[in-house]
Amino acid sequence: MTSIPQPLRSGIIGTGFMGSVHAAAVRAAGGTVTRVASRSHAGAVRALARLGGAAAAESPKALIESDDVDVVHICTPNATHAELAKLAIAAGKAVICEKPLATTAKDAAGLHAEANRAGVVNAVPFVYRFYPAVREARARLQAGEAGPLWLLHGSYLQDWLADAGTSNWRVDPALGGGSRAFGDIGVHWCDLMEFVTGHRIERLVAQTARAFTERAQTGRDAPRTKAAVGTEDGATVMFETSQGAVGSLLVSQVSPGRKNRLWFSFEGPDATFSFNQEKPDSLWVGGNTFSRTISSGSDSLSTVQGKRYAFLPSGHPQGYQDSFNAFVADVYAAVRGDAPDGLPDFRDGLRAALITEAVLESAATGRWVDVPGTDHETSPSGASGAAILERNS
Repeated sequence: MTSIPQPLRSGIIGTGFMGSVHAAAVRAAGGTVTRVASRSHAGAVRALARLGGAAAAESPKALIESDDVDVVHICTPNATHAELAKLAIAAGKAVICEKPLATTAKDAAGLHAEANRAGVVNAVPFVYRFYPAVREARARLQAGEAGPLWLLHGSYLQDWLADAGTSNWRVDPALGGGSRAFGDIGVHWCDLMEFVTGHRIERLVAQTARAFTERAQTGRDAPRTKAAVGTEDGATVMFETSQGAVGSLLVSQVSPGRKNRLWFSFEGPDATFSFNQEKPDSLWVGGNTFSRTISSGSDSLSTVQGKRYAFLPSGHPQGYQDSFNAFVADVYAAVRGDAPDGLPDFRDGLRAALITEAVLESAATGRWVDVPGTDHETSPSGASGAAILERNS
């Protein structure tokens, strides 16, 4: 049996914001960043000090093939994810791929199948699962504290694209895929809802919208002109779940003042559980004769699931980077042979791709659309994630 290096050695492909987040999480998990890769070798060299890397790889492919890389972190534009993840799987490396896992469900299904065949640890950073308050909500809902859930609703609102003069590679469908707002942040909410409640979205109806029809062109060498916007700024989704609940979701990247507001309210006849990512240090619980706020500290949470991720006492909030750190620590634990509960993997990445395609289909047709299941799950129409490869061949 091959020995597992200590500490684990990581290679980060992509040197933007997410690359920095991954690098910090690697160090927090006790790993080392041995290689960094960017679009060019010069770009990787420039990013070395910022990411705390030991060496710059000549190319992403060279990084993946390096003998001193055990875990590959893919933090590049969406359209490159599938190719790079496939190379990492073929090299037998553990791989963390930013979402979307792929820009089509067909490619996501292929990666999920290949990773399973290769037996490599694989993960997608649905990191909102790792807030202590979220784990507390999950445990309490599993224990039946709310009664049977019947209404699941929420929103994910940002404002980073609330100016037509602001743009990003994600606006371009060729780089970001067919969906932007929903594919970028809406899938986070859907993953969190399904993870916390155990419900699965079976069918949905959606609308997409643009605040701006044109934006400034992206790229260092782009002229100072505007280009047509090919992806949505926001979306609304209504859905029905596998356990008979109904729900709704509002997604926007053009909501002034909302920096990163992922909010949910999961409701049964006995209680409501609500969480706001911009105020991550608490979980709100409402009842018929009371309402209370539970602090998400190690000294105030009552469930094993919640306490596991709460390493600070109440009054010391843990935020986004802390949740990302916990996610990477669990991935590395899986590489060492453990089986952490709730680790999001390529199956969850496929799930997000299936929901995204259903949203786009519904928005285009104006009809309710069934969402296929993954693996052994099936939608009402009987389609499964495993059938995506054959159906789209």
